[in-house]
Amino acid sequence: MVETLHTEDYVTIAIYFVVVLAVGLWSTFRPNRGNATGYFLAGKTMHWIPVGASIYASNIGAPMFIGLAGTAAASGLAVTIYEWHAVFFLIALGWIFVPVYISCGAFTMPEYLRKRFGGKRIRMYSSFFALIGYVLFNITIEIYSGAIFLKHILDWNMYLSVVVILAVTAVYTVVGGLASVIYTDTLQSVILVVSATVLFILSMIEVGGWNAMTEKYMNSAANYTLLNQSFYSCGMPREDALHIFRSPKTGDIPWTGALTGLSFLGLYVWCQDQLIVQRTLSAKNMVHAKAGSLFGALLKITGLLLFVVPGMISRILYPDEIACADPQKCEEFCSNEAGCSNFAYPLLVLRLLPRGLKGLMLAALLAALMSSLTSILNSASAIMTMDIWRQFRKQASQAELMIVGRVTVLILVGISIIWLPILEAVEGGMFWFYMQAIRSYLIPPMCVLFLLAFFWKRLTEQGAFWGLMLSLVVGIVRMALDFTYVAPVCGSGEPDNRPAIVKDIDFLHFAAILAIFSFIAMFVISMFTQPRPERKLRRVTFWTKNDKEEPELSSEDDEEDEREKERKNRENDDGTEDDDMGSRLRKSCKDWVCGTVEDSKKYLTQEEQQQLRTKMTSLEEKPLYRKLLNIAAIIVAIFTTFLIGFFY
Repeated sequence: MVETLHTEDYVTIAIYFVVVLAVGLWSTFRPNRGNATGYFLAGKTMHWIPVGASIYASNIGAPMFIGLAGTAAASGLAVTIYEWHAVFFLIALGWIFVPVYISCGAFTMPEYLRKRFGGKRIRMYSSFFALIGYVLFNITIEIYSGAIFLKHILDWNMYLSVVVILAVTAVYTVVGGLASVIYTDTLQSVILVVSATVLFILSMIEVGGWNAMTEKYMNSAANYTLLNQSFYSCGMPREDALHIFRSPKTGDIPWTGALTGLSFLGLYVWCQDQLIVQRTLSAKNMVHAKAGSLFGALLKITGLLLFVVPGMISRILYPDEIACADPQKCEEFCSNEAGCSNFAYPLLVLRLLPRGLKGLMLAALLAALMSSLTSILNSASAIMTMDIWRQFRKQASQAELMIVGRVTVLILVGISIIWLPILEAVEGGMFWFYMQAIRSYLIPPMCVLFLLAFFWKRLTEQGAFWGLMLSLVVGIVRMALDFTYVAPVCGSGEPDNRPAIVKDIDFLHFAAILAIFSFIAMFVISMFTQPRPERKLRRVTFWTKNDKEEPELSSEDDEEDEREKERKNRENDDGTEDDDMGSRLRKSCKDWVCGTVEDSKKYLTQEEQQQLRTKMTSLEEKPLYRKLLNIAAIIVAIFTTFLIGFFY
């Protein structure tokens, strides 16, 4: 299956890359990029609009175009619940979780866990958990989604295409830090929304409007499926395709799982994952953090129109390909016996849009891929630098931390390229369910950990750590069973011999079960272990976030301020400097790339450091803005609830 791009499309794509790279490099000349706060939190100077746009772009990656639209093509409206769930959790992020993160002065989520529990075990576990998750799931999923488009549809060499995308992405992520990521995310969010809106309008015109779309979708199937519906029953649309809430027993997204298991996944992704939280922490103050999360929530409401409906329309327009149910025919069309619904959105783009607009939409797909990759790479480098490297190099200077962060990005890019053959091997018919299933087996324990850490002071370090370990074993066992016993391919006629725990317990139901198990394990162990003293819980729980005093840290918890350490290291330096012009030029280039440009105000006095910390951990809000944001959040939540009820 090869589609053709024209000169106008290639020109549009080229212009897109030039503009995005220019914006990314422009951000490198902004201030506050020579220290950890500037690089990883954009100097905490971000306005609410780029914060919200970056939250949206960080999540709306290529898997949305490929996975969300593909699942909608195969299954109908139910997948919309993933998007609308996010609205409530993003509001919770701004109003419940971010105030605690800001109050305790945490850069990263593992750092918050260190402040909450003390010690190193949980912080190190959560750090490695996040890095492994980024490499195995986030980055690889993004790459694979982009590869589906580039390899199978455009007939481009997958490895070369992905290497080029990763190279451009890595350049402005390495050089610019989070500021670069947020500014490019803002630009790419505009491209995504505008392009997807144009495609939605054109596709609705093509299919004849909403009523025609819903009627035609229920009869959309390949010709051979219509001739033999008993054998190809899985090739027909589901009877509940136009409903969001589905049967707990027979539904592919059961309503019980959507309300329970999906809630745990959503809480972690939107309120506890470094990838999203880092954006709100970069806001200039609490008002902008709340407004940014609310703006991101508003953008998530559009998922139905921008991704779900176009996926369904693609099945209507191209049923023999998107709705294929014969393994051999699917293999001929998309090289995947399990089905070709993943190609719903790209096929709609390449066959429906006119010249020029086709290139713009392809640019949007590339923008989605790069937006998510930049966010993932920056968050991963922050965790590696702030939570892992400093544990082994306590005297690391700011310059060293900046270099480690950038090297981490390059290493992750290399690992991602190595993973490409593995991505091809795990290709599935509905990629979205694959992504969510993997998360369901690993994420719930971390979600429970954060919830208890926020709302239950009695949770101990021992209870949290061993609860995580026990839950991890349970999750890995279920995941291993899932990979060992695979469901038969639609139309193959093979019996389903999977064990009941895999066949009868949906992954969302399992996520809820795993969360309950984690809660019980952490609760029981905590009740039999020594609680953390109240003086060490200041500002690290929801109930203590407004405490005036900072938490009392023990010697194993405390970490000397990095700026002060670097200042001391430089005072011990002999101060010699090579006056050779070539040496100075090389040093200037190195400083610009590594973010270690000297600044006379870089080393602050203790008084200045305290003033800066007070500002960065302030939860102060103007009463008028607080009231307006509260009203806006209530309106958005009510409107989203209405939408869910309307399409139930």
